[in-house]
Amino acid sequence: MMNNTKSSENQADLHYLHLLSQSFPTIAEASTEIINLEAIMNLPKGTEHFLADIHGESEAFQHVLKNASGNIKRKVNELFGNDIRETEKKELCTLIYYPEQKLELIKATESDIDDWYRITIHQLVKVCRDVSSKYTRSKVRKSLPEEFSYIIQELLHESLSDIDKAAYVSVIVNTIISTGRADDFICAICNVIQRLAIDQLHILGDIYDRGPGAHIIMDTLRQYHSWDIQWGNHDILWMGASAGNDACICNVLRLCLRYANLATIEEYGINLVPLATFALEVYGNDDCHEFMPKLMPGNEMDEKTQQLTAKMHKAISIIQFKKEAEIFHRHPEWQMENRCILETVDLEKKTCSIHGKEYEMFSCNFPTLTPGSCVLTPDESDLMQKLHHSFRISEKLHKHMRTLLSHGSMFAIHNSNLLFHASCPLNDDGTLKEVEIYPGKRYGGKDLMHNIGMMVRSAFENTGEYPKEYARDYFLYLWCGKDSPLFDKSKMATFERYFVTDNNTYKEEKGNYFKLRDSAKVCDHILDAFGVEGPNRHIINGHVPVHASKGENPIKAGGRLMVIDGGFSEAYHQETGIAGYTLVYHSRGFQLVQHEPFTSARDAILRGTDIKSTTQIVEMSAHRMLVADTDKGRELRAQVADLKNLLYAYRRGILKEKRS
Repeated sequence: MMNNTKSSENQADLHYLHLLSQSFPTIAEASTEIINLEAIMNLPKGTEHFLADIHGESEAFQHVLKNASGNIKRKVNELFGNDIRETEKKELCTLIYYPEQKLELIKATESDIDDWYRITIHQLVKVCRDVSSKYTRSKVRKSLPEEFSYIIQELLHESLSDIDKAAYVSVIVNTIISTGRADDFICAICNVIQRLAIDQLHILGDIYDRGPGAHIIMDTLRQYHSWDIQWGNHDILWMGASAGNDACICNVLRLCLRYANLATIEEYGINLVPLATFALEVYGNDDCHEFMPKLMPGNEMDEKTQQLTAKMHKAISIIQFKKEAEIFHRHPEWQMENRCILETVDLEKKTCSIHGKEYEMFSCNFPTLTPGSCVLTPDESDLMQKLHHSFRISEKLHKHMRTLLSHGSMFAIHNSNLLFHASCPLNDDGTLKEVEIYPGKRYGGKDLMHNIGMMVRSAFENTGEYPKEYARDYFLYLWCGKDSPLFDKSKMATFERYFVTDNNTYKEEKGNYFKLRDSAKVCDHILDAFGVEGPNRHIINGHVPVHASKGENPIKAGGRLMVIDGGFSEAYHQETGIAGYTLVYHSRGFQLVQHEPFTSARDAILRGTDIKSTTQIVEMSAHRMLVADTDKGRELRAQVADLKNLLYAYRRGILKEKRS
């Protein structure tokens, strides 16, 4: 039996070597590739950026990508020092971030534009040479725009200090200017600098809700060179809406109306006219004061529009509570039927019942409610069908959701870092909690995250691992279920906050993960369970804003856990005192960049303003990390081993070289 096994393994190995020989048909080509891979492994590790909880703040997000969380400004300062004035360095940085817009301003004021072109191109080449220094020429070449690829390569690899080459370089630059291609060239090289400054972007969830530009962020990411996302609860809500979960559709609309932010809804072509018409008919005489929108600075809205928004907000909220109750009753195994509070409302007494206790309500105007029932009225049902149809036929929404599916997961492990958005459900003693995600299917830790990922994908596939209808319903549990890794709280007290006078009912008790995550022992247990190895391993997540203004430290559990939700969303700026974090992991270690609020792209272009950022060193490596120290290095070592086996097969005559 053992001999048969070995024989089959040898045959499989030989079959693999035959396939490999098609790519490397000679000893010379296999040897060259080994040399190439060994050289790559000795380059410095690429720079990874980690962001969380962006919540629709597209301008700030795009600026952080453009300035590489302040890294480009730092490089400009290092490269030019006192050789140029501070104003010139600021102008150069702004040009790199916003080349098209900045060029228009400069050309309107610059008296000798050719001289400016000449100086600026040399400066940009110097910056580009610096950011590309840790990559192979091949990788840099692949990042270059085709029309300027040859020219940029020549400029990057030649120096003005070389007397023999100085004239050659000058002719290239002068010809770029004389042929009228200077603007296009500058835009191209600025975009290359932005691209090479960040090797890999990790987003730890929550692109959607609160801010106005989630669709812009998704469009940006669709064009971005290398990124991944660990889904957040707000992303899952939109994915559920896209999959046809009516309760998720209602929640999405409720949140957009709550923050008076309909830009993303409008961009996706969701028709809200039926909702506005219904709200005016049913709640026309209700001031809906509990549902007045939360307006952020700069979001001006007249009183009439605010009133309409509040009525729409209430209308969709009531339908939401009804649709949620329908799903909770359909799945008693979730143990969430106690959240069907609308069914307990006593219209005469103006009370509701929570866990068997009666509470007074702020208001009790529910013209569509049948006491003791959460069935939609015919008009509500008709409205819901129209909204459902609008979400289901939105081509752009589905395109963005497919992007989240293709680039996303519930968790990821990169270079000894465990990434997830919010939580890993735990028991009281810090051990992994097993959660039933489907009748008879209980999982904890890594298996739980993996199977939830399969559940999410099943909602969009006809041959998924779980029934499609159940998977579609499960989005609601992921949004607000007690043991959901994306929520992990006792309840979501939405109904109570709108209607119940006793604010003690608003409390949402956090799960054990949030209570125990300061413990190094607990974090080590989680890392072990997920199979994360390495002397410097970490958990990185977001979800819960860090109250930096109150002295809360985002680095927890003796450095094992990093919480990087610093309140990117404008709605959280007062609460956190800052405007988000970027965690930067480069070849020398980890740095946490703390951002102050961003004014606007327009202000940055006109005045050269940048996001003010403070850098905190989190952890420095004993030696400069190389590609060999990363996950990529592990892959390359395996490839080198395979190629050496191929060489052995060629040299022993097991395989024949295929010489042309």
